[in-house]
Amino acid sequence: MKHEESSFQGTHGLELYYQYWQPDAEPRAIIAVIHGVGEHSGRYMNVVNPLTAHGYGVYAYDHRGHGRSPGQRVHINHWSEYREDLKAFLDVVAKQKPGRPSFIFGHSMGALIALEYLSHRPQGLKGAIISGAPIAPAGVAKPYLVAVARTLSGVWPRFSVNLGLDITAISRDPDVVKAIAADPLVSRTATVRWGTESLNTLAWVKAHAPEINLPILLIHGEADRLNLAQGTRALFDAMTHADRTLRIYPGGYHELHNDIGHEQVMADIRQWLDQHL
Repeated sequence: MKHEESSFQGTHGLELYYQYWQPDAEPRAIIAVIHGVGEHSGRYMNVVNPLTAHGYGVYAYDHRGHGRSPGQRVHINHWSEYREDLKAFLDVVAKQKPGRPSFIFGHSMGALIALEYLSHRPQGLKGAIISGAPIAPAGVAKPYLVAVARTLSGVWPRFSVNLGLDITAISRDPDVVKAIAADPLVSRTATVRWGTESLNTLAWVKAHAPEINLPILLIHGEADRLNLAQGTRALFDAMTHADRTLRIYPGGYHELHNDIGHEQVMADIRQWLDQHL
């Protein structure tokens, strides 16, 4: 497996970090990973390793204000910055791997970015894998945080609040919990503008779910305490595209790719990808 690191220009000229893992041979297809809030692209090796071993190439980038990318930690002025960053990233992938089928894998906040993106411009993608979507958020969208965000977003948009994220809800594997607690690239704060933009985008995605028109695999941990599985079930029911699949994993926590039993999750993802090439 070959690993490369570089940067690309996001919206408003911000240089964003990305990395790429290529299998030994030319990849069968490309999977672009869109990570969750406060984390970074380096936390997806349980996705990268089984996919590259199966002949897939994996690209992943750090959102603005996340990981190795610049910007105030977990801050955006408008959700369109995430959408345009993803478009620029996928353009980089297409130029580097022309003619290769491309899929996106969005987890948590990355799932919301992916879903909103697909409502606007799904062109060029063969399908999407949506993991732990925040359709029914419980771990971050606490009533008092929502109230603070709504109140301050217009007058002090860069004001940061602690997300109060319960990291023990991320995985049943204690080593994963210890690793995220010690990770210097993980942020536990977000700005109030990020909060209101996320809530507004969530409402948009719920309203426009029937318009998503490409093959999609929705996965969720049944015991996810951060984003409830019932939200993904409702999203699946609201969608109308014939080629959609829902998998709820019994006992699964928020990060299925880093949870106990991630091997089966990734085997299911590989099977779905194989079927859609």
